[in-house]
Amino acid sequence: MSQRRYPTRPIVGVGGVILDAGRVVLVRRRYEPLAGRWSLPGGALEVGETLEAGVARELLEETGLVVRVGPVIEVFDRILRDDDGRVQYHFVLVDFLCALVGGQLEAADDVSEVALVWTDLLGPYDLTDKTLAVIRRAETLRCPPAARALRREPRA
Repeated sequence: MSQRRYPTRPIVGVGGVILDAGRVVLVRRRYEPLAGRWSLPGGALEVGETLEAGVARELLEETGLVVRVGPVIEVFDRILRDDDGRVQYHFVLVDFLCALVGGQLEAADDVSEVALVWTDLLGPYDLTDKTLAVIRRAETLRCPPAARALRREPRA
């Protein structure tokens, strides 16, 4: 298994945005990188595992929730450097929009807490700018602006 700290190559990670009636599932990371910070649930892809299977497994392991994996929201790099400028962590992350199918929300595996948070009340969770952008994009994918506008206007 490759080392996560000071890797010789990027590690593929998967994450999921689970939206439920205006709320999103967040996890507080137990370990580095981002130990103690709130983020989206997810983790490293295992050898021989598809992206979709990996995100479903990670979400179940971290949150206790069973999901149906939907479309890719975004693919991006998370590169963190140490004080000397060396690459300490390098992940290529693939985040998916996921639909809740079942399970019970509970912190497990490598997270210390889980929360179901209203998407307009994310400020106290001190999410990274990228995490906030992914959540906003997931909301748009789930309900495109044109569809939201149509729902608000009564039919004639």
